[in-house]
Amino acid sequence: MPGRVCQYDWTDMSDQKRPYRMKRRAELEEQTRRRITETTVALHEEVGPAQTSISAIAERAGVRRSTVYRHFPDEETLFDACSSHFRAAHPPPDVDDWAAVVDPTERTEKALRELYAFYRRTQGMYESLLRDESLVAAVQRRLGDFYGYLGRATEALMKGRGLRGHAARRTRAAIGHAVAFPTWRSLTLAQELTDDEAVTLMCRLVESTHIRPR
Repeated sequence: MPGRVCQYDWTDMSDQKRPYRMKRRAELEEQTRRRITETTVALHEEVGPAQTSISAIAERAGVRRSTVYRHFPDEETLFDACSSHFRAAHPPPDVDDWAAVVDPTERTEKALRELYAFYRRTQGMYESLLRDESLVAAVQRRLGDFYGYLGRATEALMKGRGLRGHAARRTRAAIGHAVAFPTWRSLTLAQELTDDEAVTLMCRLVESTHIRPR
């Protein structure tokens, strides 16, 4: 109609923008949380959890200390996020895949090849965690989960061997030694074996425990 003045409901427009602003704010918060987590994981690997301070995390992540605490109010929540992030990027080999191999000797070789490749990829982190295990309670709890994983791996590699008594005890001990990170580190870094050579040596150790000592 001529002469009619158009009127806009600015309140409605503001209401329409509110969900977008809330979504954008949530995205920015998630980005900040992820940056803090990735920074903490990097520092844990480089200097170890015991030497990783909130100030160092905040400085490298480009945020305030208060921002770190807002996202992670205590050590447990921060370590939970870091552990989940690291496991997602570096999942350990699947024990169930090993258990599906019928022949125990082939199963052990497959397991050690996959596990030693995993150790090489994650060497820096596990060296730092093991070094600080006695210093940081949160590290002890996370490594407790990893030791449980290695225990399940040992039982999977014992399956189908038909051993009892002293023979079973010796073989379980040899497998437990073979799957441990310090064993891989000693053989490949200190003794300078290749991963393949280390696998072969440990497989021979495990199989030799079937022979009754004189």
